[in-house]
Amino acid sequence: MIDLNYTVWIQMANFLVLIVILNFLLYKPVLKIIEKRNQKIEASKEQVRSLEETIEQKMAAYEEKVRQARTEALLQKEAVKEAGTEQGKEIIGTVREEISRKLEDFKVRLQKETDEARVSLREQTRAIAGEISEKVLGRGVR
Repeated sequence: MIDLNYTVWIQMANFLVLIVILNFLLYKPVLKIIEKRNQKIEASKEQVRSLEETIEQKMAAYEEKVRQARTEALLQKEAVKEAGTEQGKEIIGTVREEISRKLEDFKVRLQKETDEARVSLREQTRAIAGEISEKVLGRGVR
């Protein structure tokens, strides 16, 4: 059987002293280390969240800049295309005007040469007709 005597009280006191000593020497430092580690983990998690937000913002800004650059490039392409089209129209217009002018010059020159040829042929025709008449008639006609 178990005897309850003063040793039980000593063992209880020894147990309580041991709990107090272990509490100060072991449990509280271990709990502080665990708490510090948890705080560091939470700080790291917060830092990771912050970095993820920063990355998302920078990616959004990058995508926006890329979109703007594409839009600007498309606008510049259209502007260059329109400028080329306008320049082409101007060149075609200039060439058409030059062709029309040269065609008119050619028509005027052709008309002039035709008129000169007619006058020359009339004179030659009269001269030949006179010669033929003289030969046929055997005398001078004038």
